[in-house]
Amino acid sequence: MVTMGGSIVAAPLVVEGQQRGKAVRIGLLDFASPDPARVTWWQAFRERLRELGYVEGQNIAFEPRWGNGNVNGLPSLATELVSTRIDILVTAGSEAALAAKRATGSIPIVMTTGVDPVGLGLVASLARPGGNVTGVTSIQSELAGKRVEILKECLPRAVRVAILWDSGNHGSALVEHDARSAATSMGIAVQSIAVRGHTEFDAAFAAMKRARAEAVILVASPPFIGDRRRIADLAVTHRLPMMVGAKEYAEAGGLLSYATDYLDLFRRAAVYVDKILNGSKPADLPVEQPTKFELVINLKTAKALGLTIPQTLLLRADQVIE
Repeated sequence: MVTMGGSIVAAPLVVEGQQRGKAVRIGLLDFASPDPARVTWWQAFRERLRELGYVEGQNIAFEPRWGNGNVNGLPSLATELVSTRIDILVTAGSEAALAAKRATGSIPIVMTTGVDPVGLGLVASLARPGGNVTGVTSIQSELAGKRVEILKECLPRAVRVAILWDSGNHGSALVEHDARSAATSMGIAVQSIAVRGHTEFDAAFAAMKRARAEAVILVASPPFIGDRRRIADLAVTHRLPMMVGAKEYAEAGGLLSYATDYLDLFRRAAVYVDKILNGSKPADLPVEQPTKFELVINLKTAKALGLTIPQTLLLRADQVIE
């Protein structure tokens, strides 16, 4: 192992034909905590690898690391994984991918999620990543405008909306920017509230009410997922209809969600791992954008808020929680 300028060089860029009988070592780095919803996504990743012929304990081994929402701890976790001589590093969350890229310029990195890998400097372009990073993106930023449109359709008279986002997540800042721009273009006044950690949620919702917000858009972030039920309860308590960026938040009590199918993203990331293990270079594997999107409406929450969801919106929903 050679350490130079903070980057750790530990393996060839491409895993060329694994030796017979040698187990491939896969590092897993997740910005979030091991919340059941998050674990389910990783289970989908492992199941897809099994379908592709990789059996844990026989020809593949996993080295998982959880960031538990602490962005400052990700660099050391990434460095630790690299030091274990892994063959591929798989990340969840833009901050995890950034930490992985800083830790190694040689070990292939596969993203399972990510807001804007080009905007964050993870890849040169979606078509030709050009380095050791590739995978799939959740395009949260690009979907921000669509979420504003759906929220406006649900609440046509709303003119003041709060956006709640994670100040410790570079990707969240991009999503907040796009959501704010979309809302402003629709004549909606925006109150942007950045939080860093679960201790700031109560104060954030109190600030929304003081500013007379009529709804809230939650920018999904890995550190938030373990608190999704508490966030949803706060939104209902403060009488604020909430649009969220993953269906798990709607299932926990958020009013609406419009997002990619994360189980599908994790399964597709497993295919990237298989391609790299069979000789493909990350630099030549285009970053894939999602093809499945889900609109989820929680009618229980709508009832609690005294709202009637437009029939046109209900008919378009992929899931209605009653």
